[in-house]
Amino acid sequence: MKIAVLYGGISGEREVSLASGKGILQALKQKGHDVVGIDFNPEKLDEIINLQVDLVFIGLHGKYGEDGRIQGLLDMLKIPYVGSGVLASALAMDKAKAKKIFEMNHIPVANSNVYRLTKKQEIKAVVEEIKNTFNLPFVIKPNREGSTLGLSIIQNKDEIEKAVNNAIESDDTVLVEEFIKGKELTVPVLGEIGHEEALPIIEIIPKNAFYDYESKYAPGGSEHIVPAQMDDHLKRQIQEYAVLAHQSLGCETYSRVDFILSENNLPIILEVNTLPGMTPTSLFPDAAKAVDISYEDMIETFVTLSLKNHG
Repeated sequence: MKIAVLYGGISGEREVSLASGKGILQALKQKGHDVVGIDFNPEKLDEIINLQVDLVFIGLHGKYGEDGRIQGLLDMLKIPYVGSGVLASALAMDKAKAKKIFEMNHIPVANSNVYRLTKKQEIKAVVEEIKNTFNLPFVIKPNREGSTLGLSIIQNKDEIEKAVNNAIESDDTVLVEEFIKGKELTVPVLGEIGHEEALPIIEIIPKNAFYDYESKYAPGGSEHIVPAQMDDHLKRQIQEYAVLAHQSLGCETYSRVDFILSENNLPIILEVNTLPGMTPTSLFPDAAKAVDISYEDMIETFVTLSLKNHG
């Protein structure tokens, strides 16, 4: 098949996307596809509009890639692509909206508030409200951004203003939520629509105080335990929550669902990643490897499933 791989992009996660794209390109070539790589830039849309391919594999992360915008363009061009459509992508990217859907489906979430800052002068009022609403420690992060960019863990109320300013560099909407101490878990999900399954749960042990950008992407930045050690009942529950989260947002083909397992063993969902990292050190490939699916076979599976889903 002739497949275009979109990677790079202009979001804060460009570097990760370049690495994901490289891995995807190589895997598809090894599987015998005719592959073209495109370092995506919204100012060069003619590169997409003039594409003559059977399928697009989106290796982008963050803005314009993971938020439904590129999916909408490809839909209009009638070019099939790997992964979730416009609505699921946009919902998963909007953490606050996604949380409402998780709550409706009885998946436990952290207590949170959303603040939309349309004007600079509103910051002071929002800082005051956050001060009066949340007990320490808590988390402030942009509502629509990945890879923990713009995220701050607040241990002291004097840090709030700086954290809000930091978050609004990425998004005019800020999400504030209670900080839950516990184990970081992630669950890759894949399958045909309505028949998705969870791969083994991964426990992430970051070498930094929490799972930040460096822990995610620097070699040796974190240790992955696959499968995570826990009793079968809890394991099943978390995997069921992951599949339910994927389905309730309307995701397609594959996603990766992040949780914190609190100290009293309650799995709390953080977010769904519709285009999880696909670098060699990424989590999804690690879970696939644990069930004897090689990186190349995993990428090929995404292609096959996408064609089934798009019929």
